[in-house]
Amino acid sequence: MVDFVDGTAFNYEQGARARKLFAAVVLAALDDAIADDKKYGNGPEQIARWARSRDGREVLSCAGIDPNERVVSGLMEFVSKGVRTSVALSREESERRHAAAQEAEAA
Repeated sequence: MVDFVDGTAFNYEQGARARKLFAAVVLAALDDAIADDKKYGNGPEQIARWARSRDGREVLSCAGIDPNERVVSGLMEFVSKGVRTSVALSREESERRHAAAQEAEAA
């Protein structure tokens, strides 16, 4: 019984690590699309094409993201904002957005 529990816990941890790995691939694809947008002006179209492709859908699914059209439009919107993923996920950016939202509510 103990072996079964240990094996289940190990498999769960392996799955969680795999999801994180695929999530990192999605973040890299977003950064590449942002770079394309700054250089060529076609970033949102690039990320949409990738997300709708067979490989893109597979990567999104393995990352735990349902590859539907709503997700594609969200990825396109994120790329069009032009904020790199490392900046967007930082604590400083989150605090800045929260402060801006509070100022907008007060005004």
